[in-house]
Amino acid sequence: MRVLVVNAGSSSLKVSVVGPEDEVSGEQEFEAVGGQVEGGRLDAAIHAMGGVEAVGHRVVHGGQRYPESVRIDAGVIRYLVTITDLAPLHLPASLAAMAAVRELMPRIPAVACFDTAFHSRMPAAASTYAIPLEWRQRYGVRRYGFHGFSHAWAARRAAQLLGSPGTGLKVVTCHLGSGASVAAVWGARSMDTTMGFTPLEGLVMATRSGSIDPGLVLWLQKHAGLSDGQMMDALDRHSGLQALAGTGDMRQLLENLSAGDEDARLAFDVYVHRLRASIASMAAAMAGLDVLVFTGGVGENASPVRAAAVSGLRFLGVEIDRELNANVTGDTDISSPSAAVPTLVIKAHEDIEVAREVRKVLTASPPSPL
Repeated sequence: MRVLVVNAGSSSLKVSVVGPEDEVSGEQEFEAVGGQVEGGRLDAAIHAMGGVEAVGHRVVHGGQRYPESVRIDAGVIRYLVTITDLAPLHLPASLAAMAAVRELMPRIPAVACFDTAFHSRMPAAASTYAIPLEWRQRYGVRRYGFHGFSHAWAARRAAQLLGSPGTGLKVVTCHLGSGASVAAVWGARSMDTTMGFTPLEGLVMATRSGSIDPGLVLWLQKHAGLSDGQMMDALDRHSGLQALAGTGDMRQLLENLSAGDEDARLAFDVYVHRLRASIASMAAAMAGLDVLVFTGGVGENASPVRAAAVSGLRFLGVEIDRELNANVTGDTDISSPSAAVPTLVIKAHEDIEVAREVRKVLTASPPSPL
C-alpha cells in the first residue's frame, strides 16, 4: 500500500509517499500558514506522486477520545475542532490540511494518526498528575506525551542498527527540533516522556517555555493582568530560546554563541541543563540505559548541543567521540570506544511510522462502500 503522509505544522506542511516496503519518496515541504499552501502547489505535488492508495495525517493531539489512530470521518473532525486549545500551534493546521487533501483526493481513505497514541500505554505513575480526581476524570487531564512517531521510529531504528530488534532495549530518545521532547522507550513501549497534557511541558524549545512553576502562571495573571490568551501566546510563541537569546533558531544561536554573545551563552546553558537532566530522568524511569539517541533537526545537526548534553552523563556510561560527533552523515554511531552505552544520531522518519499506522487501521477496518 502506497501511503501519502501529510505532516502539517504551524508554519510548514510536509508531504511524502511511503511504499509497501517503507521506502520513502517524493518528500516535499511547503511554507504554510495554518496548514494551507498557496495556489496549486499542493495539488501539483500530490498528482506528481501518483498511485496513492491511502492518506495518513500526523495529528499532534488525540485528546482523551483517541488513544490510537482512527479512520477520519465527520465525527473525528468535529471532536478535533473541540480540542484545538490543547495544541493551538498544531491542531488548526492539521484540520486545514485534512480539508485541503480531502478536496484533492475525495475517494481515498484517510487516517488520523495521533502523536499521543504512542504514549497512551505509559505507566500510570508516569501519566498521572497529582491533581483532584474530578479534573482527571471529567476533563481527561493526564500526561499525554507528544512526538510519538519520532520517538517510536528512533527506538525502532536504534534496535536495528545495534542488531537487537525486539530484545527490549532501554532507549532514551531525544527529539530536538523547534519543539523538543525526550522519551524513555523500553521494548518499543513508552515508559515516560517530558511533554505532558499539552506540548508546552518539558524541555526549553524554540519559542516555548517548557516546564515552569504553575504558581508563576497564576501570579502573573494576577499581578501583570494577563488574560488566558495573552498568557498562552507568551508561553507558546514568545518564550524559550527566542525569549532568552532573541532567536529560536539553534543555528543562529550557535553562531551568536561563537561570537561571544552573552545572551546566547545563557540560552544555550539553560537549554542544555534541562536536556541533560531530562535524559537522566528518562534513564531512571527504566532503571537503566542501553542506548541514547538524538533525532530531529537540532538533534541531527547541532553537534555542540549533543556534546554539551552528553558531557555530564558519563555516570550513565555515555561518552561520544569528538570527531565522529562533528562529522555526522546519515544514521551514525558517535560513541567513544570507551563508552559503555552507545550514542546514535538517527534521521527522523515520522512518515514511516505514520504509514505503518495507516496500514494497520485500514487492514483492521476495511473501507465501507461509497
